[in-house]
Formats: sequence, structure tokens, C-alpha cells
Amino acid sequence: MTRREFVSGMAALGSSACLDGIPQGHTTPAFPADLSLPRKADFAIPEGETYINCAYVHPMPVVGREALRRYAELRSSPVLATHYDRDLKAEFAALINAKPSEISYVPNTSTGENLVVNGLGIVGTDSNVVTDALHFDGALLHLGELKRRSGLDVRIVMPRDWRTDLEDLERVIDRKTKLVEISLVAMANGFQHDLKAVCDLAHAHGAYVYADIVQAAGNTPIDVRASGLDFAACATFKWLMGDFGLGFLYVKEELLDRALRQTQYGYYQAATIQAHFLPGDDPAPTPGGPYSWTLSNDATGRFEVGTSGSGAQHVLAETLPYIRSIGVDKIQAHRQPMLKKLREEMPRLGFPSITPPESTSAITSFTMKDRANVVERLKKANVNVRVAEDFLRVSPSVFNDMRDIDKLLEALS
Repeated sequence: MTRREFVSGMAALGSSACLDGIPQGHTTPAFPADLSLPRKADFAIPEGETYINCAYVHPMPVVGREALRRYAELRSSPVLATHYDRDLKAEFAALINAKPSEISYVPNTSTGENLVVNGLGIVGTDSNVVTDALHFDGALLHLGELKRRSGLDVRIVMPRDWRTDLEDLERVIDRKTKLVEISLVAMANGFQHDLKAVCDLAHAHGAYVYADIVQAAGNTPIDVRASGLDFAACATFKWLMGDFGLGFLYVKEELLDRALRQTQYGYYQAATIQAHFLPGDDPAPTPGGPYSWTLSNDATGRFEVGTSGSGAQHVLAETLPYIRSIGVDKIQAHRQPMLKKLREEMPRLGFPSITPPESTSAITSFTMKDRANVVERLKKANVNVRVAEDFLRVSPSVFNDMRDIDKLLEALS
């Protein structure tokens, strides 16, 4: 019996038990037939507060909050709560047009990136990694430390006009490039890569492509098949409307064995595990081993070493169907008039745009000069956007509407 089987068995005890991760009497969420936007009533944002900062942390919808509350009640009882496993991976896979077998849980986006870079065995070779300055700063730190500590050849393309030009990437990619690493949507200004063009370019030189999709998954259509993407990762507390401590790693099926070596091992990767030293156990197939096992052949069997955040899984069991029911295309279209108005009006108020006008991502950013004054104005108006040292970032979601945008503009005028 594996620990997963033990947990599932314990959870079957009692009237409040979970069956396959779903509490008795609880089924797949049924949302209203009319899921028109905005969805203000679906979120418990305090009255009078305007939240347009979803690229930082997305609020949980009420259904997610209630799922977490139910999970906490289960965990506080003698009954153990199981994990939502295969169904959640299938839900996420459907969002990016992947197979569930290509999806593994990871604690966060950065762990996924580390697994890919380590699995490719780049460090200690004469291979290089190509990236761009608009990539996630944590990923640039990771690659920078590998360069400092091991001499890894890291080539960083600088943006022009707040974009990463494909021709600039092409100039630094060569036959020794092993990985092209990007953020599909840049966290700083919402720049969007043409994912298929990047993949075509990299593959033409024999390189793989890893994309950080944390600022795209759940709000922007992603098709890993059509684009040819090799690897991707994201956390779930942003646009997937989940919680901290849980993310997804995507690895193209044919690369599970061929490209990525396994760099960590744990019981959760086991398809079967059998003891051979307890009374009644079968003899060991090879002498001297107290256990024998086989590993799963999917992404779970390669990358998951132990249990993942069960509470976060319970939230996602509500939020992923919620996102799917609304439709990512519809979510993307909903924000476009709001972003258009911001890009027209903010420069008139002294905040030049640093987001390419063709971008349809959920992020739009503007430079600013007097940060203290901006912070004070926004605080007084109860408007929450990301305010960095010299720029501010606005990121609307399904509960925002033009009134929220007007309130921001009024606060800064």
C-alpha cells in the first residue's frame, strides 16, 4: 500500500469522507448559464475598494474560498482529506491544449524552471541559454547565479521599444544554444511573445523552448500543440485564481524520456510500491531489498516527489471549471476596452505607456516620476494597483469594469 492509497483509504471512513477528492454530496461546480462579464458578485472584494492588481495576486472567487473552508473543516476532523489529482491536471491541460499525462504538480513556477534547466543538463557543458530582459526577474536571477557559479553561457536580449524583437533573439541563438527561456507575458509591462515564432526559431537551431506562463494561463489563450512549446510552468495563485504553494509543470510527452533527465526521486512518482519484509509479504524480486517499485511513465512519475498542497487543490477544483465556464477568449476580450482607455488617457495625465499597443495581455504599465504622490492618491481613493519605484502596473480581471478604470483615472488626475 502506498501512502496515497493509505490516505485514500482513511478518507473513505465516516460520513464526511472524500471520494476521489470530492466530498460526498459535492459534485462538479454548476455555474449560472449566463456568465456575462463583469463578475463582481462572484468575488468578496470589500465595498469601496477598487482592485486592479491581479497580476500580483488574484483574489479567490467565493466558490474557491468556500472550497478552502470545506477543506479546513475536513482537516480539523479525524478524517483525512484526499487530493484532487488527475481531474485537476486534466482541467489545466485543457486550458493549454496539453495531455494530462504531460502535467505535473510543482510548488511554484520557479521550481518548474529549475527542473527543466537541471533536467537538460546544461550546466558544465559548452551549451548556452538565450533569454530576454523582460523575462521574470526570478528566472534571470536563477540563470545569473548559474553563470556566476558555473560559467554557464547566458545570453540576454535587451528590449527595444518595450518589446523583445525576434530578430534580436535570432542574432544570439547558435548551434550551441540548448534552451530559449522566456516569459510568454512579461510581468513588468505585459509584452507578449509570438510563442510559435519563438519555438520555430529555436527548433530550427536544435534548441528547446521553456515559457513561464504564470501571467497568461487562465486569462490568455495558450495552445502548446499549435505553438510547438516544449516546456512551461506556472503558479496557481495568479490568474488561475487558486492559492499559494501549488503550480503546474508542462513537459511535451516525447521529451519526458528523451530530453529531460530525472534529477529528484520520491514515493509519489511510484506507480506501484511493495514491501518485502513484513509478515505475509511476497519475496523480494531481488535479494536484500525491503521494497520494490515501478515508476509512472508520465510527468507525475518524473517530477513529483511527494504530496502537493491539498487545500490549494480544493480551491482549483472550483476555479478551473469557473474559468473554463466563462471562457478564456471571453476573459481576454472583456479587458480590451479597459486597457484601450488606459493607454489613451494615462499619457495625458503624465504617465507614458511602456506596454506595446498591440498587446492583448492582462497587463498594462506606465512610467511615473513622483511615486510618493501616486501612492498617496491611490491610497486615498482605495485603488489597488502595482506601484513600483518608477512605474505602475494595472491588471484587470473578470470582476473589473470601466467604472474601476474611471476611478483609477480620477485618482491620478
